Amino acid sequence: MSTLDVATGAIRREETVGTVLLLAFAGGYIDAYTWIIHGVLANAQTANLIFLWVHATAGNWTEALHFVPPILAFAAGIVVAAWLRRAAGERAGVISTLVEIILLIAVGILHNRLPDAAGTLGISFVAAMQAATFTRVEGTACSTVMITGNMRQAIEAIFAVASGGAPVGTLRWSGIFLALCAVFGFGAAAGALATKNIPDLALGLPVVALLIVLLRCEASRSEGGQ
Repeated sequence: MSTLDVATGAIRREETVGTVLLLAFAGGYIDAYTWIIHGVLANAQTANLIFLWVHATAGNWTEALHFVPPILAFAAGIVVAAWLRRAAGERAGVISTLVEIILLIAVGILHNRLPDAAGTLGISFVAAMQAATFTRVEGTACSTVMITGNMRQAIEAIFAVASGGAPVGTLRWSGIFLALCAVFGFGAAAGALATKNIPDLALGLPVVALLIVLLRCEASRSEGGQ
């Protein structure tokens, strides 16, 4: 998306601040859920890879192999999301969100009957599709499944404002990226509390967040078609 598009308000609903914040909440939430339930991380494949090699170098192969399924599922989700963008075009965001909702509902209903690996596969696949499909806020690159890049951009924007000569709107961008970090953390806190207290219903909240995202995206297309 060009700068002119953003300036004139031609922002895709998938890239609005409200939508991206909802996705960040869901991203933090499911990471906390998978850590507590399955002992792996859905989004942070860097951490999974580190744990894999830490255990492998210590000769703890059973523990090491525990981190392989989420990495493979995440890779599969990225491939499917890439194919979906090519096949569905602008509908990719809606279809991806619908797939995420269906998989989370399935895992939420069946998690007591599924082995750990199966639940991990489903949720890491969901995380990958979200990571690969929703990559921008108002035309600028961001992440809704981890905070490292968002934190960097927030700090750089604050530094630019503090050192002077920053373009107009830089402080607003720092606020957006800080909000993404904060909402991701809030989602993780909510996910931890819900998973410990109501594990059978814990995945209901991110499903609600994703349903709102789906409705926002569909409403945007309905308005555009009129």
